[in-house]
Amino acid sequence: MKLLAIDVGMGTQDILLYDSEKNIENCFKMVMPSQTQIIAQRITMETGSKKDIVLTGETMGGGPCSVAVKRHLKADLCVWATEKAALTLDDNLENTKKMGVVIVKEDEIPELNASIIRMCDIDKTALSQAFALFHIKIPENFAIAVQDHGFSPDRSNRVFRFDYFRDIIEKCATLDSFVYKENIPERFTRMKAVERTLPGAMLMDTGIAAIRGAILDEKVHPPYLAVNIGNGHTLSGIIDNGALIALMEHHTQQMTPEKLDDQLVRLCNGTIGFEEIFADGGHGCFVQEAVGFENIGPILVTGPKRKIMSGSKLDFHFAAPYGDMMLTGCFGLVDAYIHYAKGQKGQI
Repeated sequence: MKLLAIDVGMGTQDILLYDSEKNIENCFKMVMPSQTQIIAQRITMETGSKKDIVLTGETMGGGPCSVAVKRHLKADLCVWATEKAALTLDDNLENTKKMGVVIVKEDEIPELNASIIRMCDIDKTALSQAFALFHIKIPENFAIAVQDHGFSPDRSNRVFRFDYFRDIIEKCATLDSFVYKENIPERFTRMKAVERTLPGAMLMDTGIAAIRGAILDEKVHPPYLAVNIGNGHTLSGIIDNGALIALMEHHTQQMTPEKLDDQLVRLCNGTIGFEEIFADGGHGCFVQEAVGFENIGPILVTGPKRKIMSGSKLDFHFAAPYGDMMLTGCFGLVDAYIHYAKGQKGQI
């Protein structure tokens, strides 16, 4: 079986072309700029050239490209956008309009004297061309991880996101509970957009994919505390007897070794809650069951900003499944694809 696994982050898109007939270490891989970084650069170029832009395509991750749009508007340049593309900037289109973005229909685009910028989390054409340079044809099987807050035009997307996590965890969630293949909930507009780009693709949340990949390291015993310190977000989860029993998410830029140490200990002890993390600007927290910090083995730490934990006083281990930390999410995706979509035992 061949599978293209892509972990879409704020800074990079990490790509693994998995081939079950090869040793995992010999499978082809790339770490490239994420689409939001690429599109932000494109918008910035048009800003420098004093050209109006029109955003078309799909709903995707915002971050850098949203910042670039705001800078473009601040430079007194026009931004038009189709509805799907505009949802990248805000779930509430009225808020997008208040920014200064004008919503248009696809058939109106040819009438605009503007540079067309296509929005998408996955550029299949670019990927095909990149691999083709090395005489490699990409497979038809895809497993993609994106962070999807969920469509919440009238409330905080942080609250909306953790309400969903809480609902699933309260139903005795396993990591498989967050794997979607042709059954993506309607709330996940970003995942739905990727599915339109890649019909039949398996989708997961980036943080859950990283946690799943980290525990493949197999150097510690359960219950597992896995921490993914990404470029944008830090997600920590506790897995015991196959169940996800606690989850916490914050913004990486607000993390220090001391703060993270304190929050991880209290996550295990069940003495930290949603309101504290939310009030601090983070996404939230939910503890279904407190296992007690003393029962946790070495903490599994992964992610491109994992160096934050270098100053930690806790017993932790830098997880690098199959020797490659940057592909932790991809390994989680492959394991999920084998276990969930193919109905096999799991493990790459």
